[in-house]
Amino acid sequence: MPSRKSGSWSDSTGLAQAILHDRTERRKWLARMTLVPLAMLAIGLWVIDRWIWASPWHVLLWWGGCTVATCVVMVFALYDALAVIREERAKERQNVDPR
Repeated sequence: MPSRKSGSWSDSTGLAQAILHDRTERRKWLARMTLVPLAMLAIGLWVIDRWIWASPWHVLLWWGGCTVATCVVMVFALYDALAVIREERAKERQNVDPR
């Protein structure tokens, strides 16, 4: 039986489950992920703006990448909101008196 590498699929899915199921860890990752599109926006506006506007392809690729990064953050935020609703409903069900 071959030994698994530390970067195997099961390790990655275990890490993802740990992040997604813990509210504080999810919020930390969401905050870090939010910085990516913000940094891309700032870099695109002030640092490499001449390079971006030199070609229509540069504009499309750079701002398309910003759009994709922003959409990923929004989907993760939506997942977080739905997970919080699910967690709070589960807490309410546990606290209800069965009279």
